[in-house]
Amino acid sequence: MHLPEDAVLLRIFIGESDRYQHRPLYEAIVLKARELQLAGATVLRGPMGFGKSSHLHTAKILRLSMDLPMVIEIVDTEEKVNAFLPVLDEMMGGGLVTLEKAKVIRYQDQEKR
Repeated sequence: MHLPEDAVLLRIFIGESDRYQHRPLYEAIVLKARELQLAGATVLRGPMGFGKSSHLHTAKILRLSMDLPMVIEIVDTEEKVNAFLPVLDEMMGGGLVTLEKAKVIRYQDQEKR
């Protein structure tokens, strides 16, 4: 798959306990992005954060949270990401979704060096 230099970065902020069809939402989003052949996706787990409710989620030992912040980043062409947005909207209950321009410097398999 070729990814042009001018792409977009879709960033999705959700909670670790968010679910979609009996599986973690972050997992469902990444699997759907892969199924739709988007160029790539990464899930990041945050040790601390808060959202619209201002409720603090933290991994500190005294306030063990089972709902830590999760960030999913997906990079692809603007057209493919825009086509993915309605699918994402159907999957998500709450959360934050951002979109920004990205310049792709390198996109290749480790084996193809």
